[in-house]
Amino acid sequence: MVDLDETDRKLLSALITDGRLSQRQLASMIGVAQGTVTNRLNRLTELGVIRGFHVNLDPKKIGWSMTVLIGLRIEKRSIMPVQGIIANDPRVTSVYDVTGEFDSMVLARVKDPDDLNDLTKNVLSIEGIIRSSTHVVLNTVKESIAFLPE
Repeated sequence: MVDLDETDRKLLSALITDGRLSQRQLASMIGVAQGTVTNRLNRLTELGVIRGFHVNLDPKKIGWSMTVLIGLRIEKRSIMPVQGIIANDPRVTSVYDVTGEFDSMVLARVKDPDDLNDLTKNVLSIEGIIRSSTHVVLNTVKESIAFLPE
């Protein structure tokens, strides 16, 4: 974990609110010199706190009409290779090692039921997968990682 001081937290909070703010705007908002903002952003990026700057797209508006959560039971000797293959599919947004009933959870976006069928039959049925359980998301209540822990 990286220790974040008050300036780091203010800077990150401002970027979470609007990632398009210029360094000059950020400096003015948090009350520091622009050079301080530059140095802090570089430091936070080098430390891996800031992993990049991205556009936040609405999946449905660009053609991903369905979100699915998939639990996988995987043969113990195959977990890493199977996860690697699944992670390479462009419809897959996240692959997690988990505790509990499943070995891995997969979050994916698909265009339609036919696309889900393709994902299930061609990606989620590879050798090493013992069982899968697919859950279609009916409604997204909250989807955000844009906050700092206290």
